[in-house]
Amino acid sequence: MRATARGWTVVWLVVFTLVQVAAFVVLWRVAVHTGLGQWIDTVALTGNRIGRDRIDEPVDRILNAMSVVSLLAATAVIGFIALMRGRIALAITATLLIAGANVSTQLLKHGLSRPDLGIDLTRVYAGNSLPSGHATVAASVAVALVLVLPAKVRAFGAFLGAGYAAVAGVATLSAGWHRPSDAAAAFLVVGIWAALAGMVLLLSQRERARASDAHRVAATVLGVAGLIGLAICGLALGWLVDLRGVDPEELGRRALFVGYAGSAAGIAGTMAVVMALVLAVVHRLVPRHPG
Repeated sequence: MRATARGWTVVWLVVFTLVQVAAFVVLWRVAVHTGLGQWIDTVALTGNRIGRDRIDEPVDRILNAMSVVSLLAATAVIGFIALMRGRIALAITATLLIAGANVSTQLLKHGLSRPDLGIDLTRVYAGNSLPSGHATVAASVAVALVLVLPAKVRAFGAFLGAGYAAVAGVATLSAGWHRPSDAAAAFLVVGIWAALAGMVLLLSQRERARASDAHRVAATVLGVAGLIGLAICGLALGWLVDLRGVDPEELGRRALFVGYAGSAAGIAGTMAVVMALVLAVVHRLVPRHPG
């Protein structure tokens, strides 16, 4: 990669990191430390009762499949793919991305405070649940997989991985395990680690990136889909604001569905945007070997 292109890539990764850190802080402050944020999260979580009987079984399967053993197995497979391609630095970096994101999530979950504002009384003793560990597992594996896949199948892997992580994030809401802000925050944590991993890969890079390996169309589709999801979330939550004085348990079916569906769209939208940003620059971080 030419020095100019490398410099712009560093700038992109730094901006990528700072924007996601800022988004995480804003999300945490609004969702956890304001009455409106806690109320919206509680409405979405209360709305998961709609149709729960129909999706209980697949949701349980998705979440129960995520364990320490499955995470280690997925990490081993991702490292093996990178090693088979002759990418030792990539194998190490992808492993550190997964480990760093998941360890960070657990430290944040136990280190961040959640004040009792008298809104979600049924879960007041559960304490802070942001970010979601299950969503972090799914997203970190998805992003690491995109890094190690060959360019020809990378776009397909990005769509598959983003879809899987989004479904896992929504599943934590559907099961009542996590608030929607928890899943969105988890995806931002993974995005931050993806940017940091990108800087490491850039420093260890010896090959020259090819413009033909860029995934502009796929990244654009993912990004637009993500922004649409976030827009739907914003409209849904904006509609709910007028009802903020009502106890979530006393809201009607329509309001609960709007809160639940809008939050689900926000979770999926966040993951799509994070993956789009990764896909937009990954060809510069993991170029082909000469020949």
